[in-house]
Amino acid sequence: MTVPYHRFRKQLEDGESTCETTVVSFLAQIRAHESLNAFVTVLEDRALEKAREIDRKLAQGGAGSLAGMVVAVKDLFAMKHVRTTCGSRILERYHSPYDSAVVGRLEEEDAIVIGKTNMDEFGMGSSSENSAYGPVLNPRDPGRTPGGSSGGSAAAVAAGLAMTAIGSDTGGSVRQPAALTGVVGLRPTYGRISRYGLIAFASSLDTVGIFSSDVTDCAILLQALAGRDPRDATSSLLPVPDYAEALRSSVRGLTFGLPREYYGEGLSPEVGEAIHAVVSLIRESGGEIREISLPLTDYGIATYYLICTAEASSNLARYDGVKFGLRIDPEGDLRRMIEETRHEGFGSEVKRRIMLGTYVLSAGYYDAYYLKAQRVRTLIRRDFENAFRECDVLIGPTSPTTAFRLGEKSEDPMAMYLSDIYTVTAPLAGLPAISIPAGLDSRGLPIGLQLTGRAFQEENLLRAGYWIEQVRIRQTGCCQPA
Repeated sequence: MTVPYHRFRKQLEDGESTCETTVVSFLAQIRAHESLNAFVTVLEDRALEKAREIDRKLAQGGAGSLAGMVVAVKDLFAMKHVRTTCGSRILERYHSPYDSAVVGRLEEEDAIVIGKTNMDEFGMGSSSENSAYGPVLNPRDPGRTPGGSSGGSAAAVAAGLAMTAIGSDTGGSVRQPAALTGVVGLRPTYGRISRYGLIAFASSLDTVGIFSSDVTDCAILLQALAGRDPRDATSSLLPVPDYAEALRSSVRGLTFGLPREYYGEGLSPEVGEAIHAVVSLIRESGGEIREISLPLTDYGIATYYLICTAEASSNLARYDGVKFGLRIDPEGDLRRMIEETRHEGFGSEVKRRIMLGTYVLSAGYYDAYYLKAQRVRTLIRRDFENAFRECDVLIGPTSPTTAFRLGEKSEDPMAMYLSDIYTVTAPLAGLPAISIPAGLDSRGLPIGLQLTGRAFQEENLLRAGYWIEQVRIRQTGCCQPA
């Protein structure tokens, strides 16, 4: 990892560093770690030009709230005149004519976008192996996956190739890779950050997410990105609280719910022990721990994959070779052109999900599958509502295991899907959740702890996450940003 942004900003203001020299250093790190395959596109000239501009603003006392923050952006956020591939061959040559809301906001606040990160194609995957541009490697162990689908963004922060990174979280695509690489990963409430310019996978689930080396940087970045955007009808009208202020409170007064369904079969003993060690620290420090139940947890994977594949089949219908992206043109035959373009342009996992989604939406199966999944989704939401009558924050593992080996689950889709068992239910309910480092297993691989909160109460997650981070740093030395 690198120096967290909040420390670097002080160095900038004290004249101990400059944006330009910092960007030069990060670019050297990216070149030195090319084997991780974290980036699809590195924006060297653009980043250096932006850095010089910010140095001038700092000298004049007029820089933005993110001045000098070096950010990596997942390659499904539109960026004007920059290639945006979604990890797919079908968009290999696509250059966006506009900026996404997130990119626009980052640059307005004087952050420096250093590159676009590699990912599972269209966000469909849990290992970052489903990219047309090759798999991303985990900086902690290059023989293992960094998780997915935002694996490139997670790897960039974990390896010190960026201070922070932007990802997207549909069913766990920020939190799971954060856990597997040992960084902080936040999925805010659905609607908290504008999705304008985020290329859609499953529109009722997709959410902009944040990676950082510590909770403070996460709060700073969320503060800058959150808020209403008239270009995104799903973005919330609720005011944005002061997230930095939330970090000042302890866990005293918070009630933590321990879902009994999160600690059963399939959970690695070492992961379970690490989570329970944190629970003990909370209890000793005045936080209340209460066992609760989320009885429909086991139905989360099936419900999620029916809904997300149905929405994917609808969203990805636009990729037909007619308007933009790849076109395979077999002598003017329109039907064959569409078929060949999709055959050549989409990878196997994307095809699998499109076919499943088309099936569950088809006549005769809609009621039996898709409609039933939507009803179960409502029941899952009620599970959380009932739980939050007894507690403020839920605490549990982010992933049932630490990082698995590359190729270990790629031939078994169900085994891969089950790695998201603890992360898919929060998106189904539209809730915020954060993964923070909770220690290392016996092989030195990171363990992630997940906190889930009420809708639009990210401040409780940040408050609890920051306290846990600081206590574990003081007591064990783990989770300490380099």
